[in-house]
Amino acid sequence: MWKKLSRMKSCYEGMNCGFAEISDREIGIGRPRNFSRRFSASQIIVEQLNLENKLNGHDGCVNAVEFNSTGDLLVSGSDDSKVILWDWARNSMRFSYPSGHLDNIFQTKIMPLSDDQKIVTSAADGKVRLGQLLDDGRVVTKMLGEHQGSVHELAVEPGSPHILYSCGEDGLVQHFDLRNTSTTKLFYCTSFTERSKQPPKSVELNAIVINPSNPNYFALGGSDEYARLYDMRSCRGDALVKSDRVLDTFCPHHLIQTNNFHITGLAFSNSSELLITYSDELIYLFQKNMGLGPSPLTASSENLLMKLEQPQVFSGHRNSATVKGVNFFGPNAEYVMSGSDCGHIYIWKKKEAVIVKSMVGDRNVVNHIEPHPHLPILATCGIENDVKIWTPIACDVPPLPDDIEQIMESNRQGREDHSLVTLTPDVIMHVLRLQRRQASAFTERRRTTADIDSDEENEWEAYNLEVVNGNASSEEDPAEVSSECNIS
Repeated sequence: MWKKLSRMKSCYEGMNCGFAEISDREIGIGRPRNFSRRFSASQIIVEQLNLENKLNGHDGCVNAVEFNSTGDLLVSGSDDSKVILWDWARNSMRFSYPSGHLDNIFQTKIMPLSDDQKIVTSAADGKVRLGQLLDDGRVVTKMLGEHQGSVHELAVEPGSPHILYSCGEDGLVQHFDLRNTSTTKLFYCTSFTERSKQPPKSVELNAIVINPSNPNYFALGGSDEYARLYDMRSCRGDALVKSDRVLDTFCPHHLIQTNNFHITGLAFSNSSELLITYSDELIYLFQKNMGLGPSPLTASSENLLMKLEQPQVFSGHRNSATVKGVNFFGPNAEYVMSGSDCGHIYIWKKKEAVIVKSMVGDRNVVNHIEPHPHLPILATCGIENDVKIWTPIACDVPPLPDDIEQIMESNRQGREDHSLVTLTPDVIMHVLRLQRRQASAFTERRRTTADIDSDEENEWEAYNLEVVNGNASSEEDPAEVSSECNIS
């Protein structure tokens, strides 16, 4: 026993969870949950994160990944308009189905407490859809609502199998209840600078996130520099008559009224900290007492900024080519993580804002990093056609590449010069396609709004996609095909 404990002591040398706690757990007097949480938060575990496997099955860039509530399943969505549910630990596909979207999927979420049978998605076609797995192995899908522009993110009410929210490039925020067919258009997010001069201008929204410690509050971010905080209890109305009732706003002081930067991603910690990532700028961590109030332009003119503490800053990456998310990592959000245009994954220790781990996650761009709900495990996706799983693996790979200083310096120069990111031709075409969709703003639609309302809004579409060798395939239009879905 003592020899074993001695080996454990040398193995765990330098970990935040002390040897005494490891010894207590070994002889059965420690608390397993406390040990697990401290173990997951230890820096040595983060430094040992390395590529475990790749999940292959998509035929286009993977834009969205999310674990289910237990962490044993993972859902992904791609430019190929397919949704895949993975048993990631076994490196196998549970099932795949055509989502019914007519364009790139940007968000996939498994509804909690639904026995993993309900998956909601949003896409560049402006639609929000529901995929329902039936007992007979079929997947049926239905359109829940739509926006006039891409829908980059959905937010699911914590612990609810029924309630979710969407935000789109049209500035609209919508509420969905899966128990009925009604959709509530809550409000349009509008620019602060336009309010006193002319009719308000909608803010193109990229991010929506619900505060897990108080689900009454949610934040929005988009085409200007302000992250807006709202109280859902004051947003239960009609978008045509309901005003944009902002509760608080957050913005780095040097970006106020610059009009040159926009938000691509938001994240809340369990202690109500708000993480904001900006396009071609940095990542900022705000405490809840750092807000500018509901009218940030007035607040800045009244010298309130002199009294406010500055947010924590995280740098080293670059966020320019695509719409990237940002996230926390660790049982108590001890770390901050982001993808980058340089293809690397960056993990910072939150308290010191120093990079503790960087690894190559994509040949081109890493867009999204999703933490496992309970374990020190990550899922990432980007321009490549796969999903990557990262776990703590003891190996000789250093936590930081030898050329990390040169990589970060190149990212810094690119941000300051606003220079174009060097991309391969296929990635350039991918980015250009997204920009064309945003510019066209649905001037050309495959079907008219009347056709969509009559054909899709209240109709389920059934799919039976056969899974062969872990890959689902179909040559027909996904909105029209019917085949069989075998659940393995």
